[in-house]
Amino acid sequence: METRNQLYRRQKTVGKSENRKQKLEEKYDLAGQMRRACKAPPALIAEGFAKRYQKRNWQKYIEDTVGECNEMINHLSVCIDVYSNYVDKKLCAEIIDIYDKSCGQLYNLKKSWRNFHEKN
Repeated sequence: METRNQLYRRQKTVGKSENRKQKLEEKYDLAGQMRRACKAPPALIAEGFAKRYQKRNWQKYIEDTVGECNEMINHLSVCIDVYSNYVDKKLCAEIIDIYDKSCGQLYNLKKSWRNFHEKN
């Protein structure tokens, strides 16, 4: 995380020569990425559940869902670190905690479903 923060700080320094329009585009680009990333986990679980009897496919959907949750954790961390004047940091931290717990639940789901496939 510290490496990411250093990269963003350096990017912001380099970005000082950019015009305001480019900075706004980056901010709104992050918002668009977050809108897409927050919709992906439920869609992946729904699609994967339809293939739950295909062990490999189901596990891949769970792994992809964990990846999307981690992407949101990263985006929310960027909001806290880079756009702290524009976001509710406490709310971002609460949402990060929810995504983190979701990752743990998904791991347990993958583990229990693996046991289901081994029994059947």
